[in-house]
Amino acid sequence: MLDREGYRPNVGIILTNERNEVFWGKRVREHSWQFPQGGIKPGESPEAAMYRELLEEVGLLPHHVKILGRTRDWLRYDVPTHWVKREWRGSYRGQKQIWYLLRLIGRESDVHLRATSHPEFDAWRWHQYWAPIDEVIDFKRGVYEGALQELSRHLRELESLDVFLQQQTNAD
Repeated sequence: MLDREGYRPNVGIILTNERNEVFWGKRVREHSWQFPQGGIKPGESPEAAMYRELLEEVGLLPHHVKILGRTRDWLRYDVPTHWVKREWRGSYRGQKQIWYLLRLIGRESDVHLRATSHPEFDAWRWHQYWAPIDEVIDFKRGVYEGALQELSRHLRELESLDVFLQQQTNAD
């Protein structure tokens, strides 16, 4: 299902722990890492899609998490043409996403990457809140920065992106 501009409706999930670290998942049989995300089915609300994707990709149920916030509007990214399936070229541009910020209130042992027969991730770890901006694939970088920036206001005792970048520069 695409909108008029060629974007597929999607949700993104930033799952945090009590230290404001984020869930960072390694895609199955790839060397790329990302946040959980997935499409919104026709007639499904963004929140329902988020809970479905959270179960499918991370194995967590609604009682394992608390919603801290969500983006006010859609964030969009274009997928490079060479990544688009041939039959979709010309109509598909990329994804538009509503992002949710969640706090894990269950246990880490509640995470179950093989909750479905088609797992998205084969490994995961907690990661510094701002680090995914530099580590995600290039074409998703702007959306990741936008989502992390907008949702960071819901977290206490989190350094700003500028402070994080300055610390990274000083460490090099």
